[in-house]
Amino acid sequence: MKRDKVLSLIGLAMKAGKCASGETMTESETKAGKAFLVIVARDASDNTKKKFRDMCKYYRVPICFYGDKDTLGHAMGKEFRASLAILDEGFAEGIQTELGNRENIALRR
Repeated sequence: MKRDKVLSLIGLAMKAGKCASGETMTESETKAGKAFLVIVARDASDNTKKKFRDMCKYYRVPICFYGDKDTLGHAMGKEFRASLAILDEGFAEGIQTELGNRENIALRR
């Protein structure tokens, strides 16, 4: 099984204390200006997706929709998580770069 670099980076950010998870923590860190990237599970409710999409637009924080709740939670060593905030610019850039690389590969096929 191929390792997922995005999930590995999320796990490293968690171990480094640079990741906040859960709706309440993700929201408070984003509003406090500490979030460099917000990740929302693709299987989160439409209300949750809209809430974070609007909030990230207002606070000018990049957002991506990735994986499912179980996968995100597992990457963090927790139960399912619908949302998380990356609190380190380096980890956020690494995740965005990896996601950008995947889009470019998919577009070339």
